[in-house]
Amino acid sequence: MPPSPTLQHTEPEALAELQRDHARALFGFLVGLTAGDAQRAEDLVQETLVRAWQHPEVLSSSHESMRPWLFTVARRLAIDARRARLARPLEVEPNGLEHAPEPQDAVAGSVTAIDIRRAVRGLGQEHRDVLVQVYFQDRSVAEAAAELGIPAGTVKSRTYYALRALRKDLQGYGLGA
Repeated sequence: MPPSPTLQHTEPEALAELQRDHARALFGFLVGLTAGDAQRAEDLVQETLVRAWQHPEVLSSSHESMRPWLFTVARRLAIDARRARLARPLEVEPNGLEHAPEPQDAVAGSVTAIDIRRAVRGLGQEHRDVLVQVYFQDRSVAEAAAELGIPAGTVKSRTYYALRALRKDLQGYGLGA
């Protein structure tokens, strides 16, 4: 097997000169391409200079200036970096996590709904009717009284006793006794 050719790299002095002459202009160009993200622009400048280091043949070309080549490489790197960012899911800031809603447990929610239905069915018809009017149909005490044909005071007392019975039946849900 023939020996593999050794990798050629740009001389350190030539790379330092390239950086001195073009890094500031590259940085300004890349800040515009990265929507003002200076850190990303700095990373892209470094990556562009790494490409120049990896391709010494470009320095020995007959071009008068390396700037067009560097800007082309930098632009392509910026495009590739943007595509890579768009291809992966958005990152979540840790500060926003404390305001995120708690995940809902569908099974626990279903069990809770079944338990509540069972507890409501265990109430007397008069108490169920009052709760339906006041809580499920969002009527005021006066509106519920008019709908049910009973005095407002009766609606209040039936609501009180119905909620007390539900609270007792659903103690495991942290509703108190």
